[in-house]
Amino acid sequence: MKTRRFGRTEHTSTVAIFGGAAFWEVTQAEADAKMEQVIAAGVNHIDVAPSYGTAEERLGPWLARERDRFFLGCKTMERTKAGAADELRRSLERLRVDSFDLYQIHAITTRDELDQVTRPGGALEAILDARAEGLMRFIGITGHGLDVPSIFLEALRRFDFDSVLFPINFVLYADPAYRRDAEELLRQCRAHDVGTMIIKTVARGPWGDRPKTYTTWYEPFDDPDHVQQSVNFALSQDVTGLCTAGDVTILPLFLEACERFARMSTDEQEALIATATEYEALFT
Repeated sequence: MKTRRFGRTEHTSTVAIFGGAAFWEVTQAEADAKMEQVIAAGVNHIDVAPSYGTAEERLGPWLARERDRFFLGCKTMERTKAGAADELRRSLERLRVDSFDLYQIHAITTRDELDQVTRPGGALEAILDARAEGLMRFIGITGHGLDVPSIFLEALRRFDFDSVLFPINFVLYADPAYRRDAEELLRQCRAHDVGTMIIKTVARGPWGDRPKTYTTWYEPFDDPDHVQQSVNFALSQDVTGLCTAGDVTILPLFLEACERFARMSTDEQEALIATATEYEALFT
């Protein structure tokens, strides 16, 4: 598994970052089997959140004995100082760890939410206090939706975040405004040595009226060729790594694609983007 430097954290992260959302609703036995695969693939970075169903409880036994193996990132969707402080400590307890490497303000999708967490009494204050206590080393921000790249450009102007997490895939890059803002965000992250994690890599589109056959909230590509193509596209951008899809059955395909990553030329990327009209946009 290839590795890339995760910005100023100086951690060399595997290009596949285990997304804890895959453990949304699994037994401990299922989680144990998948964690064996994650470790066998050499993955050294985990991203999890209390909003990911049973994920923290399932990862807890592993982190209790394997903490040194992983760079550990967690998140909060709380917007107030008091709420974020409480949620952070609950996550530490469930994950059976003393501290996080990275703690992120999660799911910021509007300027209003960014205002909520960065104003006095907002979640960012609690995270800064926790960092001063030694409960985490680095601070990040995550989000979904078409406006996220532009919102994160503003977020970086307000606070010197150590990492960002947002969507990139070839269908999204067919939207000129999204691509423009995403590429500018990546340039700013490079300039300020900010780590970049990518989600929705293998998103095919929204489920719509189709029955959901995976635990991902979007319909994923589920054949090796399309998964490989999608991973190759995302990792050909100037990013640190990709969070694996939130479904245990897609996980092996995703890990294998990351192991086999081959950089796409500019022409190959543009040809793939041109096929985006065959799919429905994930965000509107």
